[in-house]
Formats: sequence, C-alpha cells, structure tokens
Amino acid sequence: MAARVVWLVGTGQVAPEQVLGLTFTNKAAGELAERVRQALIKAGVTDPEAVDPDNPPGEPVISTYHAFAGRLLTDHGLRIGLEPTSRLLADATRFQLAARVLREAPGPYPALTRSFPDLVSDLLALDSELAEHLVRPDRLRAYDTELLRALDGAKLTNADLRKVPETAAARLELAELVERYRAAKRSRDLLDFGDQIALSATLARTRAEVGEILRDEFRVVLLDEYQDTSVAQRILLSGLFGGGTGHPVTAVGDPCQAIYGWRGASVANLDDFPEHFAYADGRPATRHALSENRRSGGRLLDLANGLAEPLRAMHAGVEALRPAPGAERDGVVRCALLRTHAEEIDWLGDSIAHLVRTGKAPGEIAVLCRTATDFAEIQGALVARDIPVEVVGLSGLLHLPEVADLVAVCEVLQDPGANASLVRLRTGPRWRIGARDLALLGRRARLLVRPGHTAPDDPDRRLAEAVEGVDPAEVISLADALDTFLESPLDPADASRDDGLPFSADARVRFARLAAELRDLRRSLSDPLMDVLHRVLAVTGLEVELSASPGALAARRRETLSNFLDVAASFAANDNSATLLAFLGFLRTAAQYEKGLDNALPGGENTVKVLTAHKSKGLEWDVVAVPGLVNGTFPSAQGREKWTAQAKVVPHGLRGDAATLPDIDAWDAKGMKAFHEAMKDHQRTEELRLGYVTFTRPRSLLLGSGHWWGPSQKKPRGPSDFLWALHDHCAAGHGEIEAWADEPAEDEENPALSEASAEHAWPLPLDEASLARRRAAARTVLDHLERLTGDPEAAAHSHESAHPSAYDDVPPADDPEWPPPPEDEEAPYGDGRFPDADLPGADLPDADFADPADADLDPAAWDSLPTERPMVPHPAEAPQTIGTPEPGDTAHRARAAPRPALGTPARTRTATGSRAPPSPPRRPAPSPPGTATSTPSPASSCARARRSGTSPYRPRSPRPN
Repeated sequence: MAARVVWLVGTGQVAPEQVLGLTFTNKAAGELAERVRQALIKAGVTDPEAVDPDNPPGEPVISTYHAFAGRLLTDHGLRIGLEPTSRLLADATRFQLAARVLREAPGPYPALTRSFPDLVSDLLALDSELAEHLVRPDRLRAYDTELLRALDGAKLTNADLRKVPETAAARLELAELVERYRAAKRSRDLLDFGDQIALSATLARTRAEVGEILRDEFRVVLLDEYQDTSVAQRILLSGLFGGGTGHPVTAVGDPCQAIYGWRGASVANLDDFPEHFAYADGRPATRHALSENRRSGGRLLDLANGLAEPLRAMHAGVEALRPAPGAERDGVVRCALLRTHAEEIDWLGDSIAHLVRTGKAPGEIAVLCRTATDFAEIQGALVARDIPVEVVGLSGLLHLPEVADLVAVCEVLQDPGANASLVRLRTGPRWRIGARDLALLGRRARLLVRPGHTAPDDPDRRLAEAVEGVDPAEVISLADALDTFLESPLDPADASRDDGLPFSADARVRFARLAAELRDLRRSLSDPLMDVLHRVLAVTGLEVELSASPGALAARRRETLSNFLDVAASFAANDNSATLLAFLGFLRTAAQYEKGLDNALPGGENTVKVLTAHKSKGLEWDVVAVPGLVNGTFPSAQGREKWTAQAKVVPHGLRGDAATLPDIDAWDAKGMKAFHEAMKDHQRTEELRLGYVTFTRPRSLLLGSGHWWGPSQKKPRGPSDFLWALHDHCAAGHGEIEAWADEPAEDEENPALSEASAEHAWPLPLDEASLARRRAAARTVLDHLERLTGDPEAAAHSHESAHPSAYDDVPPADDPEWPPPPEDEEAPYGDGRFPDADLPGADLPDADFADPADADLDPAAWDSLPTERPMVPHPAEAPQTIGTPEPGDTAHRARAAPRPALGTPARTRTATGSRAPPSPPRRPAPSPPGTATSTPSPASSCARARRSGTSPYRPRSPRPN
C-alpha cells in the first residue's frame, strides 16, 4: 500500500493529501501512516528538511473505519437530520443506558426469562447486529411475527423445534426494547459505533452529493484488512466510492484470515469486491494476488499452506504463500502430545524457560490459546520458572485469581443472588469456611424462601407449596442467609423462630464479620466506579495481601491488578457516573466473547505474552507456542450461536451476507438436523481460518502441544486435526516430535480425577513460611508505631535496628501454588483466634506475637477513626521521622491498633506525636448468648489506619480517576 502511494504521488497523478487510507485499529492506522510518510521521504517525493510550519506539505489521510464514519457524520450529518452535537457513547454509557431502559420499560415481557445482567448484554448485542446489517427493529418484528404464524400449525416434534417459537417470541420483545434503547439515545444526542456506521451508510445511500464531494477530495482510496469489514461498512464505502463510478479504490485482504465473523464481519465483502467497485464501463475490478510472506520461514509456510488448501478453494484469486528469497528452508516446528494436561503445561513452561536461558528474549515469545481458560495455569508455570509473563486482554485477566477475587466481591455486592461468587469468597483463603458450615448456610438460605418450621397440615404451608416457583422473587440467596447473623439473636426458648442449625462458633463469627463487611461496602455502590473498586480493595485487604507476597510473583500480581484497574478506569473515563452494575455487565460480555471484546494490545515490556489466538491477528513473534491442540478445544467444537435458539441473534434471512450462511429449508426434524449440520460445517471453516492465522504468527519456531487427559474430563481428549497436521509435518523431516504419548487403554481412568478425589484438609492449611513472613512484617510495623508513641528518642532511632526478616529464624520466601498438608492434625479453623491469617487483609498481628499488655481495645475507638477514601493501590513512600504536628493537622490524631484476638481483652492506644498515657483497661460488655458480634476486619483496620494518617509513611494524594 505504501509503495502504491509513492508511485501515484511520484508520477504526479495525485497529491499526497488526496489519498485516503482506512484500516481497523489506531495502531494499524499509525503504522500505515508512518510507512507511507517514510516511503515518500525515501523516494524523494517529499523533503522533510523543507517543512514550512505555516504551510506544511500535504500528507495522506490515514484513519480507522470508525473514525472516518465519525468525520463523515460531523461534516454531513445535518443532511439526514443528525445534530452536530451528538456525542459518542463509551462502553460504560452503553451498558448504563441499556440497564436504565430495561428498568423503565413498562412490560410485561413474559418471554424474556434471562437474568437482568444477561438481558442488558442481549439488548446491546441485538442492537449492534441490527445496525451492522442495516435492519430496522420493525422489520425484525415483522419477520418474527410471520415466523410465529408459520409455526403455529407446524408439528414441532423435538426440543430444537419447540425452542424456535420461544426464541422468536423473546426476540419480538427484545426488539421492542431495542427501539426504546435507540429512542433513549436519540433523546440524549448519543451515538455508539454501530450507529456511526449505520447512519454513515444511510448518508452514503441517500445523499449522492456526499459521494461526489468525497470523490473529489480523495482521488485514491486504499482499504486495509477488507475481509474484516461488515455489511454496513461495505455499503458505506461502495455508496461513496463504488456503484459504477469507477473511482480508484484498492482493497487489500486475505479471505483465509477472516476470523471476525462472530462480531459482524463478512468475508463475502472481499469476494464480491470486483462487482461492488466495478469500472465505469461495468467491468469487474481487477484482482491481484499477493502471495509472498516475508515474516515466516519456508517450512512454516508449507505447514500453513497445507492447512489452508480447503480455504483457497473457496475463494477466487487466492494463492499459496511463498517465502522471501533465501528463506525456503527456514522455520522449525516442534510438537508434543503429553499424557495429562498438567504435563503439557510443564512441557510448555520448560520449553519456554530453555529458550530464555539460551538467549531468546522473553518479548520475542508468545503463547496463543484458543480460549483464556488455561491462562492462570500458564502464567503460574512461567512465573514458577522465573520467566516474566504478561497476560494480554481483559478476558485473560478475568481468569487470574487476584482479579477473580475482586470481581467476586463486586458481584456479591451488586447481586444478592450471586451465590457462586459468595461461595468462592467463603471457601477462599481469607474466610476459610468448611464444608459442614457451608452446607448449613445453604440450608438456612432455602428455609428463608421455603420456611419449614410450620406443621405439615398448616394451611399457610399448603398454600405456599401450591404456588411455589411462581413468584420470581423466590430466589435462594446465600447473601440473605448471611445477613441473619447480624440480626437479633433467635430466642432459644421460641422454637418457632430457631432453625436449629448447628453452626460452629467460628463460622458464626466469620459469617457475621463478612455480612457486616458486605453491608458496609454496599453503602458505597452509588459512588463512581473507581471509588467503589478502591474501597473494595481497601476493605478486603487484597492489595495488602499482594504486597506481602514474595518478590517476583507479587510484582506480577500487582501488575495484573493494576492492568484490571486500568480497564475499569478506561471504562469509566467518558462517564463519571458509570456504576458497578454497568461494569459487571461489561465484564460478563468480555468473559462470554473472550475472542477479543476489548482492544488491549501487548505492551512493550520484555515479557512473554499470553493471549488468545483471535487477539494475535496482525502481530508477530520469533517464537509462538500453541497449547491445547486437542479434540473439542482447538479447533473448537462449540459453534456460533444459532438464531433459532438465541433471541439476540438476527435471523440469517435478514442479514446482508445471507448468501454465505446456512439456513432452514423446512420446519421439521429433518430440516432442523440439516441446519445444525450446516452450522457445524460453517464453524469448522471458521476454526480453520483461525488456525491458519495462528500458525503464521511465528518467524522461526512454532511449538504445538496437546494432551490425552484434561483436568476434569472422564473421557480422553486426544490430538486434534491441527496437532496431527503438526505431527505429520515434523515426521516428514520439517521439525521435531519431542513427545508423543500412547492412547490410554479403554478401561483407564483420568489420573487427575483420582488426585482430585484424594483426601485433603479443608480449609487448606496455612503456609507456615508465608505466614511467618507476614507476621514478621506486621511486627516491624507495630514496633515502629510503638516507638513513635513512646520516647521521642526511640522514635528518632526507629530505623537503626535490623528488619525482622534479617534474622535467621525467618524462613525464606516461598509461595507455592498449594500449601503442603500439615503433618499433624489441626482444628478445622486453625487456632480459632486468627482466622484471617495469610489471607487478603490478614497482615495484622494476633495474640501469638502482639504485646499481651496491648490486648484490650475499646470497641468505640473504631467508630472514631476517619473514613476518607483510601489511597490504594499506590505504594507508600520512604519512611521519615515525624516531628510535632502542626496545629490543625489531623494526620496524627488517631493510630490504628492491632485487632485483638477473639475473646482477648485489649486497651486503647493514642498517637498524637507526644507521649500519652494509656487508657485504663476496659473489657467490652458481654454479648447475650448466641450473639454474633461484629468487629472490623484486619483489612478495614489497616485501611483506616492509612486513611487516618497514622502510618509512619507520608500520605500521598489520590490519583484522579
């Protein structure tokens, strides 16, 4: 493309500013603009030294397709009644507005039975697909109405057929909501990306003068990655520059790399380009084959050409790739088939570690996966081998433990019915609830919905049983059961009020603390999104836990959490009112479409990149590893969502690329089966394109691997067609087969299942080494605080003593993925005094090392501490000696004391910069029998200490959201 611009400008056919170049991403647009600029300078067409600031020489206009559509609407939107003040919706506002429309819709909508967050995603998905294919909601409703009429007399003999009228009815109601959503956007002068393209296409089709203006302005048009354009984008471009006008247009693309059909792209655009952009005399445009690949070695291209042979047969004018001259024998393939999934991850980690140790830069290595499911295991394997690693993309971050924990807390806060997330928190390393108490909590949750204390012949009970399941509000909620531990204690004498469930004493205390923590966090749900996330981090102590983890692993975890917060900040950047509900809907969509919802690109750090195959499009590395080449995974057996079963999918008959998609010929069992088979064939073609893209990313080395036994499968998986292709390629002498495990016997069982069924302590025992390190760090802080509150001379020399970690009795850093089981039996909840040790926010001391004289704390002192917004996750600055505070300075008026162990008296401390006598010992009033007392968690105590300025470190100003 750059050479074409140089030739056109150098021969005087066009001026530089008369060239328009369009591509998809900002990164690609910047690279294309730079290549064109440098090519013009190198060819001597433009002189960089003769730049006149007042009269700069013209440059080609290079932008993205969406940016071009936005500029078009800005300049000519008034021609179709579009106000120039219209603003572009960010993702945050889209989810916000869709949720508001759903809440305000009058209803009823009996066919929409999915959850509220899912309906938000469905509404946006249907609106986007309608815009991509220029289908009006009323046309969709007319189609589904006619479909229901046709199915009314049909004999629906199986579940798939019976699902069709249910889906059509739901799509009718969803289409009505789409109309309301679009009306809400119009009333607020808002547009999203789909609206930009759809309105621009309407402008191009209905206002011929706009095309004349642009054709006069841009004498040459260059279109990059044209196989990824949607139907609406094709109509826009052909309306402006095609349609028999004969305007010079060049489109570059590869139909074998059309991997974005799931998000609206149509490969038919490239196939039909000669007709859409014909010459002025009606002749189809000329095709030119670009077949030289200068990235990959010849042997790698031989593998890719073999895979893509069926694809080339489907598209005219596509030739097999050939390497650059002299690179015919370059490129190596190494493959392995391991016995288990764990062995495959180890092989992958060892292979990459060997490459790094032998001189390969980590930044030249990438791991491409079909889905993000294995990201956490791959990251852990590389970190364990001291290999710097970066997980690219939001969908990958959501699978990492530190991010998953934060998201789980947010889901519990927003949705009382998020039982799975609440179970994750309670069984995690912080709260450590055992199986027995967890089962009892579930029983209490069921009793709250269906009380069982009434007599069997009670009329009220019989009436409740008769209408059971009718009321949608009857949802079993573990969060509701958790709140009962904060209510007034049940009277043991009143059997009608006591469910009689024998919870352990430790579980009652922890349930009450967790309920109090969640109740406190819910008060801030109306705050801006970033404030909510930072508050969750402060209260739960997750950031403190990551900071206390050993060196390199802690650094990568903090970076992971920082990347996730950057995603949240970007989500809320254009809308300060973005709420947690909208963000969770965005995350849910990212998890569902983990092939590339977000636009995150690999950073510039020298790290191994782990990302999905879809996000690798347009990128290249020296070494690429592709794990998970097993049956059902890559290529995937999961087909595209069918319009016959999903209300958010537009029927194929209404799409602009209907000719390339299968459809149903007859509404009977035979017709439905044929449709499903055709959809499977279509999916296999999509997966073949994705494999072709994946295997052409490396320059010199491709690593491919698979396994027989998955982590939880009862039947063996085995190598997929892709792995067999790598095997045959290596067997032919073009690579190395490093391992190839034999197929398991028919009666053999998955060894991972037998390992999972082995007896383990639950909750898992705390790792002694990590616990000792955290307690040593806590002891350091407490000793420093003691010196500050005591003799000023001691405070002045507070840094002269050695750090506790310098002593020999402190074990070295060790952070195993799973702590080893204890040699001796221990109580299910440890010692019962410090349940949160070695957990998020558990870095404060307990009675094992706190001063016994400091064991009494006035409960009222907690309420006197300030509650300013926490300043996390910023690291603290270097410590300094604190002198006498200035008048009015409140940074030293309160000092957080360690949380007392359960049942241990404590005393109150003060820290005002001068000596202060301690308060007399005082015990809290005893609680009535059965009362679940609620005291602040260690994390909230630590956060309050930071917010109140009691830390010996100078506080930093919070970063703007």
